[in-house]
Amino acid sequence: MLLRILFSYIIGYVKISVEGYFIERFINICKNEKVAIWNLKRDKNIRLELKVGIRDFKKVCKIAKKTKCKIKILNKNGVPFLFDKYKKRKFFFVILILIILAFIITSKFVWNIEIIAQDGQNIENLNQDIIESGLSVGKPKNKINSKEIINKIRLKRNDIAWMGIEIKGTNVIIRTIKATQKPDIIDENDYCNIVSDKQGIITKINAINGTKAVQVGDTVNIGTILINGWMEGKYTGVRYVHARGEIEAKVWHSKNKKIKYKTTERKETGRLENKYKIKFNNFEINFSKRLSKFKIYDTIETENKVKIFSNFYLPISLIKITNKEIEEIQKSYTLEEAKNIGIQQAEDELDNEIDNKDKIVNKIVNTYEHENEIEVNVTYEVLENIGTNEKIVF
Repeated sequence: MLLRILFSYIIGYVKISVEGYFIERFINICKNEKVAIWNLKRDKNIRLELKVGIRDFKKVCKIAKKTKCKIKILNKNGVPFLFDKYKKRKFFFVILILIILAFIITSKFVWNIEIIAQDGQNIENLNQDIIESGLSVGKPKNKINSKEIINKIRLKRNDIAWMGIEIKGTNVIIRTIKATQKPDIIDENDYCNIVSDKQGIITKINAINGTKAVQVGDTVNIGTILINGWMEGKYTGVRYVHARGEIEAKVWHSKNKKIKYKTTERKETGRLENKYKIKFNNFEINFSKRLSKFKIYDTIETENKVKIFSNFYLPISLIKITNKEIEEIQKSYTLEEAKNIGIQQAEDELDNEIDNKDKIVNKIVNTYEHENEIEVNVTYEVLENIGTNEKIVF
């Protein structure tokens, strides 16, 4: 039914009024004979307004005569009536034909590539890999081999779990699912040691299964064996096991900051100016040739691609250029002020990095004075559980 209505828009349709005492019978006969009528509006009890395609108009007239209803044409719409109206305006027809031809030609190409990542997990540099794999704006749609492009990207990258390519109109929609790295899982029946995955000083160690390799107070590096995957008995001798245990260590988290005594700060004044340019594929027309009225400014470009329908993009873009005025302020800090700024910046970053603040047992601040700046190093000592399983290879 919907396709018939859309087809009627192309071949033409008329809006009519039907008046009579048997309007319900008129509608039922139209439905039984599969006559496409739409936008039905009851004006009065005996009057109905509706739309019908010109191909079905004769059928509707016969049905109206059969049901003793009167028909009146209210208006005519569609391409044939439009041609009839403007048939003497040759220039209009030439322009119309050129526009139609342009739409037909542009519909054969890709003018937009949309990447949709599941859960908003964007994959870095994916757009460049897509172009290198053979999919770019301006490429003919019949030249796109989706399977080949997907295979090339999957072979090149290991951070994509799934990828799908869908072509809609002149838009290519690429859907991706980011791969998550899974740690190597060691079977419970495998023999393994517990090794350190962080650098620190052991504060607590409890071997549930296996033999302790370090003691409280020992300093360990990444890869140091903490609990051996073997046990020795007086009568059983040495036997290998799957090591298990609880290990806590004092781990160090450090941040380093350099603060200059004299610096220039950039601040937005709130003043801005907008300029526009239009882009036809790779050709640009700038509507404003003059330079910015601001002495110092930041520029932001926003590109909006022109589309007719949701997925029918054209090779035309409107680019908005926004210049934001910047004010540069010269600032000087004393040694103490620079030191405090560096400490605060380092602490803010460390606080964001460490989940459990209650486990912070100590803070160490070291400063190094230079001619033009001060270097600040802040270290947090944090109690953390450490250790990971490592399979024993014989």
